[in-house]
Amino acid sequence: MAGRLSFHAFTELGWTDGEGGAWRDPSLVPPRTVPELEFWAGLARTAERGCLDSFFFADAMGMGGFTPTDREREVRDGRLILWDPAVAIPALAAATEHIGFLFTSSILQEHPFTFARKASTLDHFTNGRVGWNIVTSYSPNVARNFGMADLPPREERYRWAEEYVDVAYRLWEGSWEEDAVVADARSGVYVDPGKVHPIDYAGERYRVQGPHLTYATPQRTPLLVQAGGSPAGRAFAARHAEMQFITAPDPETAAKDIAAVRRLAARAGRSPDDICFTISTGFVVGSTEAEARRKAEELDSHADFAGKVAAVSTSIGVDLTGLEPDAPVAELLAGARSSGGMSGVLKSLIGSLPADRPPTLRDLIRPRGDRHGGVGTPEQIADQLERWQAAGVGGVAVGMDVRPGSLTDFVDHVVPLLQQRGLAQREYAPGTLRQRVMGYGDRLPDRHPAAGYRRPAASGGR
Repeated sequence: MAGRLSFHAFTELGWTDGEGGAWRDPSLVPPRTVPELEFWAGLARTAERGCLDSFFFADAMGMGGFTPTDREREVRDGRLILWDPAVAIPALAAATEHIGFLFTSSILQEHPFTFARKASTLDHFTNGRVGWNIVTSYSPNVARNFGMADLPPREERYRWAEEYVDVAYRLWEGSWEEDAVVADARSGVYVDPGKVHPIDYAGERYRVQGPHLTYATPQRTPLLVQAGGSPAGRAFAARHAEMQFITAPDPETAAKDIAAVRRLAARAGRSPDDICFTISTGFVVGSTEAEARRKAEELDSHADFAGKVAAVSTSIGVDLTGLEPDAPVAELLAGARSSGGMSGVLKSLIGSLPADRPPTLRDLIRPRGDRHGGVGTPEQIADQLERWQAAGVGGVAVGMDVRPGSLTDFVDHVVPLLQQRGLAQREYAPGTLRQRVMGYGDRLPDRHPAAGYRRPAASGGR
């Protein structure tokens, strides 16, 4: 990533944003007036026109919120509408040529054998353009949708994630040798049986004999992404992630957090440079700063304050609903901090407040003008991104308040300036998504834990 940032168009595969309300903006394409596939393919092509590295889908497998009122609001605001991004990727890949696709999948929602086959299918059908955002879920409703009485504690979910990825690594990296497919019509051998291996895995949660059901894909293992900000999440990212999403109120805090994860990665036997740290922010672009802030205020006027409170409550695992906007929340947040719950989110929300002023609920519901320097002229946005890059940030997830307008504004007005400054690519280099984003080969480096399952003929990486 030397010399540039990676950029990822960030959204959910649904008709509204995660907080609710933005769909009321008059510039939004009205729902159900454009065929869904045509709409999403158009967004992907816009991102590709800007040479963004990937189209990244956040996702959820259940409702958030703590109360029936929260859940009713989530339905009413359209936040419950979420299609399956993994199903959509082949169609979007067929509508584009170069851009990659990152999709979110929780360890709770699918058996690792089935998931590994799905991911390999996507990697084959996109010619190496996919990545997996590994999540452990944080909504109790998700757990209950899959037969559990409640969501397991965070530390238990990360132990579960360790086993989950271990099974997937064995299937992706160790089951098929590189040259297993011989397709020799004369001998009648399509696949050499001696080069396809069961994994014979037996662990705490899973028993998987194998073998994997497809030959080696362009990347074997999809690009690995993770977003946990708790101590357990950071440790997991240090061992496994190639991209980690971080949340920090400013570049200085980000630099400290990045340094901490890099130290953990080195202790795990990886290079500190094996992780691309990525911030997530939306951009509101204007020809002047005043114009950009007016646009941001207009967007905020459409947002539902109660919906935003419910979204923040679910994110940090603390019920803030029912509080008055100026109610103090320090004691409620103390519990989230002590458990490590979404510590990065909390720092981002209240990190810039004066130390002697207790935070209020209103402080947690930040207006768009406060976030990561994402509101302003193209020059101001580029200046701020340079400061984030200097802190060690290697990637940016470009949020979309209004679709397609937010993405179009970023591609048309900000990307050209970023390209002039060398912060964004002007064209796509050959190779897989991993090669483009990480700068090494199509496969994971040999020092990644998944590489330990490779057969000798399948070794590679950096």
